[in-house]
Amino acid sequence: MKTLPSTLAGSWYPATESAIRRMAEKWEAGVGADEPAAPEGANLLVLPHAGWAYSGAVAWRAVRAVRGRAFRRAVVLAPSHRAWIENRLVAPESDAVSTPLGAIPVDRDWLSRLELVAPVLRNDRVHAAEHAAQIEFPLLQLALPPGFSVVPLVAGSLGEEQLAMCARALAELMDAGTLLVVSSDFTHYGEDFDYAPYGTRGDAAVRERAAAVDAEAAARIEARDADGFRAVVDRTGATICGRVPIELALRAMPDAARLRLLRYATSSDADGDFSRFVCYAALAGRADWPGPPAGALGAEDRAFLLRVAREAVEHAVRTGRPLPARHFAEQAPAATRAKMGAFVTLSRKADGSLRGCIGEILPMRPLVEAVTARAADAALEDPRFDPVAPDELAGLRVEVSALTPPAPVASWRDIVLGRDGMTLEKGGRFAVFLPQVAPEQGWDLATTLTHLSLKAGLPADAWRSGAAFETFRAEVFHE
Repeated sequence: MKTLPSTLAGSWYPATESAIRRMAEKWEAGVGADEPAAPEGANLLVLPHAGWAYSGAVAWRAVRAVRGRAFRRAVVLAPSHRAWIENRLVAPESDAVSTPLGAIPVDRDWLSRLELVAPVLRNDRVHAAEHAAQIEFPLLQLALPPGFSVVPLVAGSLGEEQLAMCARALAELMDAGTLLVVSSDFTHYGEDFDYAPYGTRGDAAVRERAAAVDAEAAARIEARDADGFRAVVDRTGATICGRVPIELALRAMPDAARLRLLRYATSSDADGDFSRFVCYAALAGRADWPGPPAGALGAEDRAFLLRVAREAVEHAVRTGRPLPARHFAEQAPAATRAKMGAFVTLSRKADGSLRGCIGEILPMRPLVEAVTARAADAALEDPRFDPVAPDELAGLRVEVSALTPPAPVASWRDIVLGRDGMTLEKGGRFAVFLPQVAPEQGWDLATTLTHLSLKAGLPADAWRSGAAFETFRAEVFHE
């Protein structure tokens, strides 16, 4: 198991387990009886990410709200301070992260599902250099029982369509067993932060004016008002480094979600020098995530269809003949016998490159039969590739997309990236993209439609006028 070690232990927080636990005990002893209480059943946290000497006691006010809760995983959204990241979420390549309190496995299955509906890149170097995610790991270990996993995601800039795509992906995958942690400091004040609108005389009045801006931003977070939060930051220029992760989380939350500000402080509260300081806020909240949509395939259904696709591919490659479409019909779970369109995609494990993809859009036959037939076609009949050879089988990953019936839309403007698959038809030419294509490439809608036009053999801008579009949705899952 490849483990990403901490680069903060011994500097940003203590280097030993005993010192970490002593610090947490000190924070707990400092909690006053009259401090605001976190919402019951909290599963959302907004935490600062400075060194613990500055922000640890603030962060603890929110972290303690989830003590003893048996979450299966914690998704940590953090901003990027040292790498330029555009229109992607960056996850670790490693299988685990570590702190002096031990290793935490990365939930690679959850991460793989996220990759199907959002633009995700895996890069250990980004995470090794990024303190905003790392600083939260030992806090989670202090609060949560052993056995949880983590999904650290670093975000840079996100365009409007990519932001919406990532928010929908989070909303789809969050559940009652998942804790969402957003890592962000609030206003960074001082000339070296390029933010000193109230002067640099360093008195308490400067601190109070900066705090008023942060209070306005925090109020919008408490109200789950993503547009309002963005407007406050844009109007004031507040240097809230985690503005993208905060907005992403707010746009993913269900309407009934609410958060509560539990503690606010600045790095200079102790010495009273407010010519240069960073502000910290801790919030906790609760969201009752809706879970998967009604009628979705269950885990056993997905596992069965992946086994069907794998066996169909291997039989076709080794014998040169497809299995009968009804080969698995008698043992098929009820959900897989519903009529649905399906695509089977084969990709190389080594680099993720496409090796074959064939499917049928219309619901003409039971899903299990469509998967059986199209798996063999993906291996042998994709005209873009040579047939799969037997020595390639071990290096292939099988993916199944189960489709809803396509429906026409009035305009390309009605297509929602990350949710909709799409077809384009114009002048007798036709092309289709599955919903995961745009997330995999990090494309916006215009770029996606340009590539779709080219796939249909049309000019790059053919989608802009005279084209007919249909959309469909898909449940996508892979080995």
